[in-house]
Amino acid sequence: MVAPDLPAFGFTEAPGREAYAYTFDNLARTIDRFLARLRIERFALVVHDYGAPVGWRLAAAQPARITAIVSQNGNAYEEGLGAGWDPIRTYWHSPTREHRDALRDFPTPGSIRWQYLEGVPDTSLVAPDGYTLEGAQVARPGNAEIQLDLLLDYATNVAKYPEFQAYFRTHRPPLLAVWGRNDPFFLPAGAEAWRRDIPDADIRFYDTGHFALETHGDEIVPVIGAFLDRHLGAPATTR
Repeated sequence: MVAPDLPAFGFTEAPGREAYAYTFDNLARTIDRFLARLRIERFALVVHDYGAPVGWRLAAAQPARITAIVSQNGNAYEEGLGAGWDPIRTYWHSPTREHRDALRDFPTPGSIRWQYLEGVPDTSLVAPDGYTLEGAQVARPGNAEIQLDLLLDYATNVAKYPEFQAYFRTHRPPLLAVWGRNDPFFLPAGAEAWRRDIPDADIRFYDTGHFALETHGDEIVPVIGAFLDRHLGAPATTR
């Protein structure tokens, strides 16, 4: 398993905005070069949130490389976009300084914590490590502007949804969706929609929020392992 963080996330390098364009097309190019350096030619995609449109770009560009897909609240359909996107849509349609400033609470430690806990019936199940570390990373100098750039560019993902859906419909990769049904950003309808394009898609919902693995990892990880066993023939290991 190879699990890279995208540029400006985790401990991956975060070049300044003047040196690196923070767009999803560019993130996909970076991950494609990363795969080339590792000589990884065929692979299963496991995606979540921003990783999903990066993965969809890789898959649509070179379908033969993809052996299977696991999506944990990684959306590809407009009906999956919840009301939390409304102020972001306003920014897409009118990218003014005023509308950008209205989103400045989004890339903050407090907002990150909320994203981890919203929709979780028992928040004691969410270890503080994840949102604390991510909150510290988003608070690095310059990172908030990068995150606002990516929020603006997310509109390109929605514009490409028909292209991504055509890939699903034409190539029908084995697909497992494991979804926190209480996610304020990506609604269950976005997972259900896959059945239009991949009738055999395995869609499963869990009573939790956006980061389903934080609370339901013990349930979800064996499901992913069994899915990959069926479709890749490789032994699954869990811990």
